[in-house]
Amino acid sequence: MLFPTLLAAGDGGAKSQPAQPSAESKKENNFLSFYDGRLVIDIEERIRGEIRENNRDFDSSVHDDNDDSWLLNRFRLGLTFKPLPWLKLYGQTQDSREAFSDRPNIPGVHGAEGDDIFDLRQGYIALGDLKHFPLQLTVGRQAITYGDARLVADSRWGNFGRTFDAVRVRFEEPHYWIEGFAMRPVQIERHEFDASDAEDNFFGGYFWTDLVPEQATDFYVFYRHKDDNQPDLDPTNKIDPQGTWNGPAARFATIGARVKSTPDTLAGWDYTFEGAYEIGHIYQSDLHSQRFTLNAFALHASAGYTAKTWAWKPRLGLEYDYASGDKNPNDGRSESFQNLFPSNHDKYGFMDEFGWRNLHDLRAQLNLKPVKKLDLEFDFHGFWLANTHDFWYRSNGISTLRTKTPDGRDVRTIGASNFAGNEVDLTATYELNKNVKLQTGYSHFFAGDYLHDTGAHDDADFAYCMTTFSF
Repeated sequence: MLFPTLLAAGDGGAKSQPAQPSAESKKENNFLSFYDGRLVIDIEERIRGEIRENNRDFDSSVHDDNDDSWLLNRFRLGLTFKPLPWLKLYGQTQDSREAFSDRPNIPGVHGAEGDDIFDLRQGYIALGDLKHFPLQLTVGRQAITYGDARLVADSRWGNFGRTFDAVRVRFEEPHYWIEGFAMRPVQIERHEFDASDAEDNFFGGYFWTDLVPEQATDFYVFYRHKDDNQPDLDPTNKIDPQGTWNGPAARFATIGARVKSTPDTLAGWDYTFEGAYEIGHIYQSDLHSQRFTLNAFALHASAGYTAKTWAWKPRLGLEYDYASGDKNPNDGRSESFQNLFPSNHDKYGFMDEFGWRNLHDLRAQLNLKPVKKLDLEFDFHGFWLANTHDFWYRSNGISTLRTKTPDGRDVRTIGASNFAGNEVDLTATYELNKNVKLQTGYSHFFAGDYLHDTGAHDDADFAYCMTTFSF
């Protein structure tokens, strides 16, 4: 189904930033701020039209639910109440809907965004004024992002985003902060109150400092204790009665570090490096299924140069991302990196065909700024599977492209080429004013040898336009 007019766009993906609840921080002089900033209302309305062809299956001979176009709408309304400098209460509701699609309107089924009508997105209390005392406690439902959003993040591209029911304790000094947390991911439940998954418990600590000159340096330790392989079932779900599979049971730790250059300190140059190692156990499905010993790692490295004195201020960047894949599905061990709770959309191709798992991604990037409010971006990706004895994992790091060839053979054992293909992404973002952002983009995927060796291998296309209003 095609709709005649696409709307234009903003909000391309999560940014690198310290962990903070998102969307509630507003300047006191805005027209939705009252009582000297003690009461602040925030509003976001985002509309995105998408057209996809051959996404997910790379098969032009089949017209499935994702060979279609649709309109996504997301409305958020938040309220900050800060009666005292050391006390803040925040609540935010969200209404998310999908229209004009052939897909079932059930979140997660057949790749659909689906509907979740006016639910609680955030609701927390923060105790402590970091300007005057180094400790702060935050309790409740929160949107949380660490580092460059590769492992733990609010998924900003998705129509629902991601929040956690969490307890966080933060200690902050002028040149460093450290944060400890315990949290559970919130599940989207159609026609029911969104609740966190009691069987998926996530703990950890994150440390940030700028004591090393001209860069930020981060260290982190995460531990995930997940006891089942299902979210809560949706009683209205008649198409997929088992619910949306949200990954196998697992008990493992992730240890990592990140360094990132401070903006405007290296005469136009910039760099980022991140590495993470995982150890523990994962299961084939639930705790009663086969257990695998997990040893996996992932790397990210990027560098770029911005010619600030040139017209259009071009930036040329190169990036390499690697995440290990499993070498043998039958040896009781797994080297398949677990991507946790990422915001992957702007990192491994805008078509969302890859996550940070079993992957080599080589990326060239060109950014241009023809006028002050217009940003243009061109990306070229080359994708390879790290190991063809593991699957091709999509943006969420859980869903796979395919598990069998058309004649029934296991794709992990047929000896296919590991070259997945190339992707070209073109994106334009225009900030009409401080309250309105427009974005549009087009992506084309050139199918590689892996697709040819394992089944359908047609090229794929994706286009979108998005408008974001925020106050």
